[in-house]
Amino acid sequence: MRRTTLVALVVLTSACATTGSSTSTPTATASEPRSAQQTTTAAQPTGWTIVARDHLDLWLHGYAMLTRDTATIPYFERGYRERMRPLKTKRNVLTLLDANREQLSSRFLTNPNLVSGQFIPLYFDSWSTMKNAVSLFLQAGGNPRATNDPTMQSYFLILAGTFESPADRDWLRLFTQSLDDERNRFYLDYWSSEQRARDGARHSVDSLWANVYRAKFQRFLNNTQQQAGELYLSLPLDGEGRTVSLAKRQNAVAVAFPTTPQTAVGAIYVFAHEVVNAITSVAINDNTTPAEARSGVVAAYSANATVRGGAMLLQRIAPELATGYMRYYLQSANRPATASDPTAAFLAAFPIPDAIRDAIARQMDVVLGGI
Repeated sequence: MRRTTLVALVVLTSACATTGSSTSTPTATASEPRSAQQTTTAAQPTGWTIVARDHLDLWLHGYAMLTRDTATIPYFERGYRERMRPLKTKRNVLTLLDANREQLSSRFLTNPNLVSGQFIPLYFDSWSTMKNAVSLFLQAGGNPRATNDPTMQSYFLILAGTFESPADRDWLRLFTQSLDDERNRFYLDYWSSEQRARDGARHSVDSLWANVYRAKFQRFLNNTQQQAGELYLSLPLDGEGRTVSLAKRQNAVAVAFPTTPQTAVGAIYVFAHEVVNAITSVAINDNTTPAEARSGVVAAYSANATVRGGAMLLQRIAPELATGYMRYYLQSANRPATASDPTAAFLAAFPIPDAIRDAIARQMDVVLGGI
C-alpha cells in the first residue's frame, strides 16, 4: 500500500517538481487564492524540494479518522484518531465527517482497495483542483474518455484506479463532501496552527537536507530514477510514508512531520525508508513466487524489507544515522529499544528471508557503484 507507480502517461501537476529548480511555487487558482492554499515551501539547492500542503493532510486525516490501523508500522501517527477527537470536542465542532463516519467506514470492509485512495492527493496541487476533478469525474460516471482535456483525463485515470464501481464513486462523493465540511469548520484552522508550531522543525529538516544529506543521497537517487521530486512533511503520518513515482524528475514522497527541531532527522529516516523501495521491490520480485504473492506472504515481506532496506541504505551512505533509524522504527512499531545497540531488536522485529536480504544488498551495491 505504501507506494504507487502509475504506468499510464499522467500529467503530474505542480505537486511534483518537473525540473531541478531551486524553488517550488504553487499556482494559485481562481477559486482559491494563494493565501488560502496554506502551502509552506522551502527553497532547496537541488531537484528535491520540501513542502507541506493542506489538501494532502486533509485527505490523509480523513482516512485516519475512518480506518482501523493495525499495521506493524502504522499508516498514521499512533493514536492519531484518539488525539483528534478531543480537539474537535473542545472546539464544539461536529462535521459531516463525524456524522457520516459509520457509513464511510463500513465501505472499507466491502472494498478494501479503497485504502489505495490515500495516494491520490499526491497528484494534485490544491484542494480546489482536487475537488473540481472529483466533481467532473463523478459527473462523467468515472469514464476517463468523457473529457478531451489531457490534464483532466490524467486526473480521471488516477481516480478511476481506485473508484471503479458506482458504489465506490458514491463513497467518493460523500467522502469529498464530508472532507470539505471538515476543512472549513475545523481542519484548515488546525493545520495552519500546526504549521506555525512546527516552523522550527521544518527549518531544521530544510537545513539537514540541504547542508548534509542531499549530497549523501544523491548517487542513490540518481541511479534509481529519483533525481527530483517533492518531499512532503505531513501531519497525520508516522513511519509508513506515501510515495508516487512517474518519472525520474516526477516523484512525490510524503513523510511524518517532525514536531520539534530535535526530532527533525525523523523526516530523513522516513525518506530513506520510502526511496529504498526502488530496489527492495526488485529483490522481492526476484525471490518470491506467484503463489506467495497470492497468499499474502509477499506483502509481509515488502513491509519488513523496506524497513530493513532503509537501514542498509543509511549504513552505506550515512552510517551516523543507522542507529537512530533503527530506534525510530522500533518505536514506530511499538517495540522496546532500550539496549545501547538496537540492532538485535531491530532484526528480530523486522525479519526477512536471507535470500531477499542478500538480493537487496546486491542491488544496493550495483546502484551505489554506478555512475
